[in-house]
Amino acid sequence: MPLARRLTLGDATAIGLGSMIGAGVFSVWGPAIGVAGSGILIALVIAAIVAYCNATASAQLAAVHPVAGGTYAYARAEIGPWWGFVAGWSFVVGKIASCAAMAMTFAAYAAPDGWQRPVAIAAVVALVTVNCLGITRTALVTRILVVCSLLGLALVVAVGLGSASASTPSPLPDATAYGVLQGAGLLFFAFAGYARIATMGEEVVDPARTIPRAIALALGGAVFVYVLIGITVVVTLGGEAVSSSAPLADVLASTGWAALTPVVRITAAAASLGALLALLTGIGRTTLAMAREKDLPSLLAKVDDRRQVPRRAEIVIAVIVVGIVLVADLRDAIGFSSFGVLLYYLIANAAAFRQHGAVRRHPRALQVVGALGCLLLVNTLPVLASIVGTAVVLTGVLYRVVRLRLTR
Repeated sequence: MPLARRLTLGDATAIGLGSMIGAGVFSVWGPAIGVAGSGILIALVIAAIVAYCNATASAQLAAVHPVAGGTYAYARAEIGPWWGFVAGWSFVVGKIASCAAMAMTFAAYAAPDGWQRPVAIAAVVALVTVNCLGITRTALVTRILVVCSLLGLALVVAVGLGSASASTPSPLPDATAYGVLQGAGLLFFAFAGYARIATMGEEVVDPARTIPRAIALALGGAVFVYVLIGITVVVTLGGEAVSSSAPLADVLASTGWAALTPVVRITAAAASLGALLALLTGIGRTTLAMAREKDLPSLLAKVDDRRQVPRRAEIVIAVIVVGIVLVADLRDAIGFSSFGVLLYYLIANAAAFRQHGAVRRHPRALQVVGALGCLLLVNTLPVLASIVGTAVVLTGVLYRVVRLRLTR
């Protein structure tokens, strides 16, 4: 049974923004400035360029393949089932871990000590329930959370830039070329959420027209927000941001508006929920697409007759995420998730490069730049992250080899 086409341009754009303007905007600046130093804005530009190239690849593919699954489905159609499997496996496994991390991030902002895990689990259960009620409910809740996040961020920017002339921030660390690339690697993942729009290609109205426009609008909006926040942090905190675990709250404190700090906490909680909701939605659709092709257990391919959502896949994902929350503390960055994202977009660029004729919407040079950007940024990841990421991918490949042999 197919999914229902109910998402409008506004819905798809909101889901993309909800994915990109997540908890990372509240915490990425310290680590990014720590490695990029005075080149932080250059790192932001590099990240945005790589994200734009990848976004054009996803948009071009989505216009031709308006089905659930994102790059998993695109790569299967354009360059073969194995490439599609690697992309889908990297996305599902990496993003499930990211869901657990995002749930714990929400709980860190919203719950008192000792209650983080129960609150994180409650958030996962509540959002999966929203997803199971139908895609229009998901879009509505995402819109609300995005608006809350943007209002809070607008307050930080207004206070920070309005008071910047009255303060002298400490100098930023010196920039190095490698440090700027590391910073770009950290910032890139803030823009990676537009893939969530593409994974819902089977639920978007007029997908050939809507998905490319939604990706462009969501990415453009996210870049605009991150540029404003980056400038605000630099001109108010400067080098002090390196040691800050909550730089946006420190922006308010440094400008004499510490009383507004709870607003940042509420905004960060809303942003975390928005990103978690978009993650769960995207993973559910990719899982559905993989199950339809038997790359995951076929029982996950069931679409609910009434709500027309992949309810079984959503519930199974929720159970796995809750299990991870119970046994691990994943508030720190998850290296193999970052590895998986870059591999996912590398394959997307390769698939889009193979397209030709009337379906091409962008020059192939953009796919070359996007692929090279992914390769460059993946080499800035910590060695352990790359090793773990490679091990996860090889585990998936082994699983598929065994499955294919058993079904012959």
